[in-house]
Amino acid sequence: MEEIFDRAYIVLEEIKISSPETVEALEQFRIQYLGTKSVLKDLFGAMAQLPSERKKEYGQLMNMLKAAAEKKFEELKVMFETSKPSTKEIPDLTAPGFNMPLGTRHPLSIVKNRIIEIFSRIGFTIAEGPEIEDDWHNFTALNTPQDHPARDMQDTFFLTEDKNYMLRTHTSSVQIRKMESEKPPLRYIFPGRVYRNETISARAHCTFHQVEGLYIDDNVSFADLKQTMLYFAQEMFGKNVQIRFRPSFFPFTEPSAEMDISCFICDQKGCVVCKQSGWVEIGGCGMVDPSVLENCKLDPKKYSGFAFGMGVERITQLKFRVNDLRLYFENDIRLLKQFSSAV
Repeated sequence: MEEIFDRAYIVLEEIKISSPETVEALEQFRIQYLGTKSVLKDLFGAMAQLPSERKKEYGQLMNMLKAAAEKKFEELKVMFETSKPSTKEIPDLTAPGFNMPLGTRHPLSIVKNRIIEIFSRIGFTIAEGPEIEDDWHNFTALNTPQDHPARDMQDTFFLTEDKNYMLRTHTSSVQIRKMESEKPPLRYIFPGRVYRNETISARAHCTFHQVEGLYIDDNVSFADLKQTMLYFAQEMFGKNVQIRFRPSFFPFTEPSAEMDISCFICDQKGCVVCKQSGWVEIGGCGMVDPSVLENCKLDPKKYSGFAFGMGVERITQLKFRVNDLRLYFENDIRLLKQFSSAV
């Protein structure tokens, strides 16, 4: 009885080590182990010689043996089929190649890299954070009360039923992470993608890009903020550009302001871009609210700072005058190839 089992195990090992090297040898493998008069057929027939209590064990062994033979055959068959020599004509390898057109950077990448480069000259370092955020870093630590409109489902993509996790609505959440993990002086910019639950149109999109900045140290003033933003505006848009601040409100800064630049397209004479006003809004800014510093375990009596933020799409529209936000996400080669000289 044990001889029957031993024979089956020997055949199983033969199958495992078998390695036909030609199509003909593979066919012989099939006939030997899977044909109508195969070794397996004889082994299956031997089951009748076993007592009833051993037949189940032997049957399982034979099923395993058959599966191994079929798997080995199929693997070798595929290998031989894919390794067949090609009947296609071999090309002339000495012929000159074709010129491949060079790719270009996306307009949003061009502008984002330019913003980063400008701020890096005056000591700002890049910092990044997760795009999936919790309520503390995205809202609460930024002094956003529970009843603030930004917490409403119409603005935020919440990921959990308790609204504790969401796709970040701004890169300000990275500011909190830096203030929690490091001690001043802090001088960072935070480029990244953000999400808001808005209807997609020429002027709005559910995903877009921001570059925010943060400077925390001793005796940082609003004058430091104004000079920093003037430097950026003139480096980005030209030395003749001027800036102005309009009072505004953000939960995490006090005082807060919207920042405008003088329209460099019409030289403040009035045009479609500036809506005949001579000024174009490019972002928001303000002094970091003392409550935000306290949330991050920083002493507001010792430290002060400013923060700012701008949309990369907005700056790109001003630089390249592409006024439909949807075009930046469609990857239409007819649009993208126009920026080869802008790199």
